[in-house]
Order: sequence, then C-alpha cells, then structure tokens
Amino acid sequence: MNAENRQSKPGLADFARRKLRVPKDFDRVARNYDLLTGMNPGYKKHLRWSAERLAAPSHGKLLDLCCGTGLSTEALASVYPHATIEALDGSQGMLDVAAKKKNLQRVNFVQGDAMNPFGSGLEGPYDGILMAYGIRNMTDPDKCLERLMLMLKPGGRICFHEYSVRDSKRAALIWKAVTGAVIIPSGWLTNPGSDIYTYLRKSVLEFDGASAFQERLRRHGFIDVRALPMDGWQKGIVHSFVATRPL
Repeated sequence: MNAENRQSKPGLADFARRKLRVPKDFDRVARNYDLLTGMNPGYKKHLRWSAERLAAPSHGKLLDLCCGTGLSTEALASVYPHATIEALDGSQGMLDVAAKKKNLQRVNFVQGDAMNPFGSGLEGPYDGILMAYGIRNMTDPDKCLERLMLMLKPGGRICFHEYSVRDSKRAALIWKAVTGAVIIPSGWLTNPGSDIYTYLRKSVLEFDGASAFQERLRRHGFIDVRALPMDGWQKGIVHSFVATRPL
C-alpha cells in the first residue's frame, strides 16, 4: 500500500494531524521528562550507542535533530567532545531544560520544525546527523528525508535512533505490555491530563517495520543502510538505523 492510499484511509489523516500537536505536548511534559526516561533501563546507554554508531569525524559539525531535553545531545557531546554541535527541537519547553544542563553549554540550541530545519536558520552541511525518536513523528517522513539528505555533506552519515516493532510479533507484544503497564500509567502520574504517552504507544505501532524503513532510506538515495540492535527489553524494539549520503 503506497503512502497516498494509506493517508486516504479513515483515521490515518487524523493521526497525521495529531502529530502536529506533538511539540506542544512536549512543552507540557518537559519538566518531568528526564525523570520518566530515567526509569527506563538502558535509555541513556542506547543513545550513546547510536551516537557512537554515527561514526562521525571527531572534529566534525554535528546536528542533533529532535533533541528534546538534550539527552541525545549529551550522548553526542560525550562521544564527540571536540565536535561543533547544533541541536533543534520543536518544543521550547524541552529546549529550556536542555539549555540549562552544564555539560551542554557549548551547544547551539535552536527552536524549529524538524520537517524543515533550513527554515530555522540551520545551514549545514553536517558531517553527521542524529535524530532520536523523531522521524516517526514527522507528518511527511519522505519529505523530511529528502531535506536531511541535503543537509549532509557528501559522505556524511545519519543515524535514526528509533522504535520499530512491526517486523516482530514478539517485539510488538512486549511494546504493548510495557507501555500499557508502565509507560502510560507513569506518564499519567508525572503529567496528569497529558495523552502524549498514549500517542507514543500508537505512533510506534503505526511506524515502519525495520525492513521497510531501511528500504525507505534506500529509495531516498542513502547508501550503506543498516539497522543495529539494542539490548535488554528494548532488543528488537529500538534500533540504530545508520545510513550515508553518497560521495
């Protein structure tokens, strides 16, 4: 089923519109976001793995797209202490938290739309781009990928640190169980009235399978496309999707 037909199905257009509210949702939960992710075993370790798998030049220019409260930015800053790092997010509330972290004072934080980073004043080109938990929330992933390709230097690498469970019934069942029993209830406790974690559950179930997302990257001209696994309960659920812009 192609993207046009999928968007024409009842409910899918509404879900795409729901994605437009995600930055405002994160404004509401920003204050307690790190507290909730801190309860997730392996969360920071896996972000560091993706930063390492980006395999960017040690003194390169890097972009952390959909940086949130800066947890992914911390991973980049730790792995690449001599790199120039810029970070973009759509939620000003999340950026306010990130900008206060002492180990991120050298990072240039920008508020803007990840669908159009050029429109936020980011110029690039970048040696490497890390996009953690972001491509799944884009209203038009294909258009986003086209623009990200243009932001990379020839030979530059990109890593999508992302959930993907559609290729595995086991992974989908574990994801449903963990979100239903832990993540959504914890989200309600820390952020009463917010449905962002219910949205999170559905957005992961609707997102590409790992094979389909790798093929999507290849269709947009990326090469050396790979999906690398995590460990623990997130094995088969969270992946590092790495790819390269051709020379």
